[in-house]
Amino acid sequence: MLRTTKSRFAGGCWEVRPGGMLVQKRNSDANLNSIPVPKIRVRVRHGSSSHEVTVSSQASFGELKRIVAERTGVKEQDQKVSFREKERDSNEFLDVCEVRDGSKVVMVEDALRRLESTDKAAKAIAAVRFEVDNLAKQVASAEMEIVGKGRKVVETDLLNLIELLMTQLINLDGIDAQGDVKLQRRMQVKRVQNYIETLDVLKIRNSRQPAAAIGPVRRQQQEQGGR
Repeated sequence: MLRTTKSRFAGGCWEVRPGGMLVQKRNSDANLNSIPVPKIRVRVRHGSSSHEVTVSSQASFGELKRIVAERTGVKEQDQKVSFREKERDSNEFLDVCEVRDGSKVVMVEDALRRLESTDKAAKAIAAVRFEVDNLAKQVASAEMEIVGKGRKVVETDLLNLIELLMTQLINLDGIDAQGDVKLQRRMQVKRVQNYIETLDVLKIRNSRQPAAAIGPVRRQQQEQGGR
């Protein structure tokens, strides 16, 4: 088996496999490429369900996990895939491990890793919520000046607030969340979008205000920036 494995990695080329590991690339000889790589059907057992997937016979277990993730919704990094009662690494290859057409593998969800991922997402959303709470106070202050007191504020203050809120939208978009945490993220996205819409309206109204003393919006930003 060791001799066979070495022959498959002839040459000095390298490639990044699923999971980020750098490994030797398979032999890219033109004569070998002229022969199509056969597909195999693999039956994946997941709890009480069974999924038949079609994959290249020379694919890695990481590539198999990607296909299984599309079928089951279980993320690749949360999967533990076993073949012949042994957990397989994402960088191992199916044919090297003697996975053939009709072979069966077992996939279980790594509950601990999933919980860690959920906890990380929840903390990230809480951090965004804290920042948005602070920005919300500035939005309320600007609204009080423009609408409540009829004063004109510096336009760049409003533009800066919009930019800061947009940054939080980007932060939320980068949080990978599921279940209840995903709902929390959606609520914060909607909240930020509402503040941005409010500021867009305030910008128009502010442009129509007569020149007057600058309101406390900038002072509040300066105070927070100095902390």
